[in-house]
Amino acid sequence: MFGIIRPCRHRLSSSLRTSWWAHLCGLCLALRDEHGQLARAATNYDGLIISALVDAQAQEGEPRRVAGPCPLRGMRSAEVSVGAGARLAAAASLVLASAKVRDHVDDRDGTLGRRPVAGAARLVASRWARQGGRSGDGVGFDTGVLLEAVDRQTSVETAAGPGDLLLVTEPTETAAAEACAHTAVLAGRQDNVVPLREVGRLFGRVVHLVDAVEDLDEDTGSGAWNPLTATGTSIEEARRLCDDAVLGVRLALADVSLRDGGLVHALLVHELEQAVIRAFGHRRGHGDVHDGKGGGLWLPRFRVPPRRRGAIEGCGISLWQCCTCQYCCRDPWPGPWSGEPHGTCGGCDGCDCCGGKGDGCDCCGCDCG
Repeated sequence: MFGIIRPCRHRLSSSLRTSWWAHLCGLCLALRDEHGQLARAATNYDGLIISALVDAQAQEGEPRRVAGPCPLRGMRSAEVSVGAGARLAAAASLVLASAKVRDHVDDRDGTLGRRPVAGAARLVASRWARQGGRSGDGVGFDTGVLLEAVDRQTSVETAAGPGDLLLVTEPTETAAAEACAHTAVLAGRQDNVVPLREVGRLFGRVVHLVDAVEDLDEDTGSGAWNPLTATGTSIEEARRLCDDAVLGVRLALADVSLRDGGLVHALLVHELEQAVIRAFGHRRGHGDVHDGKGGGLWLPRFRVPPRRRGAIEGCGISLWQCCTCQYCCRDPWPGPWSGEPHGTCGGCDGCDCCGGKGDGCDCCGCDCG
């Protein structure tokens, strides 16, 4: 699984968590049923937002069916989404995954840099692009706009210079904008096309920037191209752009007419904000971002790269963090064993639509608390 929207199960209510799984499993099964088992590798957390958007707008919601046991669900059966939204999500995910594979091959990343593996990967990428195109046609979506945006990315990056960061993110913004806008077409809500295009555009910006921040240290060490270093953008400026985009998503989403906006609101407002916090959290305590309130009690500090600990030391750190209330008051906090940043799991803690009380949102009627 990949994607920046990875909600902690404690931040979603039981009903929203069930719905989230229905869309995630629906995307996975749509990929399998239309394109074979290998295509399930393109399943991603961000792609399910497309399915959720169609479901939230459709007058009667998207159809569902009962799927059999799956290891990822603890060998339990569950209801999964099987409508046009899942098919659109599958088409977009497959096309974008094909582009991602091609990029890794071109950059000679890891095993994909070896000739036999690279050749096989290129074949898979070409097949996925064709299959995604056929699936897109089936729901009236021209995936050519996604392919064109992806193909344009390389030339944009080559020409990028100081101050051109938003020019670099434009292809990702365009691809996400068109996919989100088409959810309104599938749901028969033409009035939602314009605001959802804006939602998708700003979401794409956040995705690109978060990916750049998460890869920055590795890219710097290996000498690989990174949007922030190539355009001379500081971490502070990248964070400002992300925060502005998150706010823009919230405002644009408020103009979208939804039948049931609970899950969409939770993912595109609260979880998108958490994704930004996670991405920039690992830089806290290193002069880039403050390490939060709590003074000397809030230890350990974040390290880059994260410091991993053994079982005994990790247990001690975990007990210390519990006694100093870091799990509920420090956001993000470093994992006691992994050292990776984690967000607090207190529902809507810190969001301005519920006053930071963590007692559920009443700004749009969602039950994400």
